[in-house]
Amino acid sequence: MSDTRFSPSVTTPRTPEEDAGGPAQTGARWPLPEEAFWSEAADPHGVAPGELTEPQPVVKAPAKSPAKGPEEAPSKGAVEGSAKTSSKGAVKDDARATVTKERPQPRTTTDDRPQQQPEPKLEAEPPRRKRDPFLDNVKFVLIALVPIGHALVPTLAAGSNRALYIFIYTFHMPLFVLISGYLSRNFWNSNAKTNKLVDTFLIPYVIVEVGYAILRTSVGQKWSLTIIDPAWLNWYLLALLFWRLSTPVWKRMKFPVPVAIAIYLFAGFSQISGDFSMDRFFGLVPFFVIGLVMQPEHFEMLNRRWIKILAALTVLGAAAVAIYIAPKAPLDPFYFKASYQDLHLSWYMGLALRSGLLVCSLAMCFAVLALVPRGETWFSDLGTRTLYCYLLHGIPVLVAKEMGWLDFPWLFGPLGALAIASSCFALAIVLCLPETRTIFKWVLEPRLTWLYRRPSRS
Repeated sequence: MSDTRFSPSVTTPRTPEEDAGGPAQTGARWPLPEEAFWSEAADPHGVAPGELTEPQPVVKAPAKSPAKGPEEAPSKGAVEGSAKTSSKGAVKDDARATVTKERPQPRTTTDDRPQQQPEPKLEAEPPRRKRDPFLDNVKFVLIALVPIGHALVPTLAAGSNRALYIFIYTFHMPLFVLISGYLSRNFWNSNAKTNKLVDTFLIPYVIVEVGYAILRTSVGQKWSLTIIDPAWLNWYLLALLFWRLSTPVWKRMKFPVPVAIAIYLFAGFSQISGDFSMDRFFGLVPFFVIGLVMQPEHFEMLNRRWIKILAALTVLGAAAVAIYIAPKAPLDPFYFKASYQDLHLSWYMGLALRSGLLVCSLAMCFAVLALVPRGETWFSDLGTRTLYCYLLHGIPVLVAKEMGWLDFPWLFGPLGALAIASSCFALAIVLCLPETRTIFKWVLEPRLTWLYRRPSRS
């Protein structure tokens, strides 16, 4: 009978996948060879874990023989026989040890394998986050509508021009405020963004107020300069300043959107003045707060085919409604600032009007977001410089109004509305060009690093 204790195990070659094993494999196969690593509990020879055990010769128990006296010695033949047997066994053990050393060492078990500390790796610098072209596309579409709306004012006596005006004002500034709220989510996490409260809002506000006061005087109007009461298009800078200052308050609330809607509805009971743009601040605050709580996945939900189809139908329906109500609808509700008393409405009719206008505006906002292209377009880069179009477009529009260029009879009709829209769209492109920013950056985006304290290193 052969002794299988020290005979080499017959195993088939293992693939790298088998060596890797799964959660229940440790890399070893049974029967384990003698030179494998044993665990402390399974080591039959008491070898400490992690040490290699050498093959041990088999020690057979001596056969029982009749009792002999204590002085009886073994015979000479027995001594010679045992010597021959031991010498043969030693030769065989040496041969087995040689074969054992030549065989490759098997994998060790994961339980007894010494743990190796991973080498520290140098962390690579995170890649610079690419600017999202979708929001830039939305901003350019909206900023192109701003000069169109302002240029249509002298021609609102025509039904088609008035319908286009109502259609634009239903959503273009509400959606602008919503996007501003979305971009204000992490406003207080950066010192640079905090500094922009002064660089991008306060300083340009004062400069533009003084500049437009000078421009109005130069075209024959009376000099008027009231810093606390923004003139014309400058209201947005002050309103956005206070919206952003209120960001921490909204982010602390559990239900910011219902609270903002309640404030919006109850603000209609008061005749809020235009000082510091407080009338617009309360009139458009729901859109800012909705943008503040929105996440990127909410925009992705609008990128579905059935939603795009529904959005196209919504835009067409809104255009039809604007054409229908244009001859008799007042314009004040679409500015989101008039009180119920100013609109000559009872409190319940005022609440119904504001609620319906809020729903319609939100529907149009989401419809436009669903239809605007999401990838790179020819106007994506233009959408990164919308501030210049907003603050500078008033100069050519005001000059055109005072010079009578918008009073030609042929402008009062569908063809005139199309001509005004095309001209203002071209103006928006020019004002969003990088060359325009190069010329006016020192005025509209001054670098006031000397004004701020350096952040402490501690």
